[in-house]
Amino acid sequence: MGLHEITLGGLLLPPMLLYVALGLAATLLLRALLYRLQKGRRPWYEAWFDTALFVLCTAAAAYVFSASFPATGAF
Repeated sequence: MGLHEITLGGLLLPPMLLYVALGLAATLLLRALLYRLQKGRRPWYEAWFDTALFVLCTAAAAYVFSASFPATGAF
């Protein structure tokens, strides 16, 4: 995908918008999974934890989808 604009109905959107949406979805899924594994216990600094998890998921989505893969389709 890279850092190319995304066309949606004639409107050009920045690729970071897609990365943020994917990061938010991954954050919500991971947060629910981690809280379930901890049996409902909350982390001490819940806001910092959620923010850090969101930043990590967004950075991972940007890294994975902006990487240039070889023409063979292999990593």
